[in-house]
Amino acid sequence: MEKIAFLGLGHMGAPMARQLLGSGHPLTVWTRTAAKAEPLAAEGATLAATPADAVRDADVVITMLAGPAALHAVADAVVPELRPGAYWVEMSTVGPDVVKELAARLKDGVTLVDAPVAGSTDRAAAGRLGILAGGDVAGVEHVLAHLGTVTRTGPLGSGAALKLVVNTSVVGGVALVAEAMRLADALGVDEDTARAVLTNGPLGGAVGRAFAEGVHFDTALAVKDADLATKAARLPVMEAVLEQFRRAAADPAVVHEDIAKAVAHIRRSS
Repeated sequence: MEKIAFLGLGHMGAPMARQLLGSGHPLTVWTRTAAKAEPLAAEGATLAATPADAVRDADVVITMLAGPAALHAVADAVVPELRPGAYWVEMSTVGPDVVKELAARLKDGVTLVDAPVAGSTDRAAAGRLGILAGGDVAGVEHVLAHLGTVTRTGPLGSGAALKLVVNTSVVGGVALVAEAMRLADALGVDEDTARAVLTNGPLGGAVGRAFAEGVHFDTALAVKDADLATKAARLPVMEAVLEQFRRAAADPAVVHEDIAKAVAHIRRSS
């Protein structure tokens, strides 16, 4: 069984790492806030003090971090320590340019795969994520299969690119539902009736996500993802959505809550 190093134990990373631990792989974990690693350590994972310590003997390194800045910081620590033959599976949402920059930093013999995921915390806990894998994924596909269904997207960077497409549709759809409900509020339409009708229409999936409970897609991360998308192409509608989410994220009660909280903020904003 490959030795796996998993770096980043946030809302998504922790249940993903638990799936790998349950599959029998020797697992070393690191996260910036050490207390978040303690439950996994109690279940049998090895807790590393630094990212470099985590990856030094790993066959497969998985990163699930907040964004480009966090990834760059971790890369500074781990790139010199990766051994020849190791795979680095980058699963954060950072965009294809960052993936290509990371690839250029790696020494010969280290294989980079970009494999961001579609799905929220509930699917991560159940091992039912959609994994969008770009690059030479053959050597780690059996590992990623413990986390969900692997879709090969093409060359390196294509998984990261497709993830931006997916998240753009999610964040944009949720914002549209929020404004539709705001219009319903303004017109005095019964909320339950409006939700039921929207759920049965073309935005049904977005309606479900806009009012979801028990899952987590951080509002601040939604802002980050929308910002990455609008920098990659001219997206006037998404630029307006980004502004809505930035306003929601300026509220301390919303910024690190699920995007369903941003929906409520958009509905009541003037």
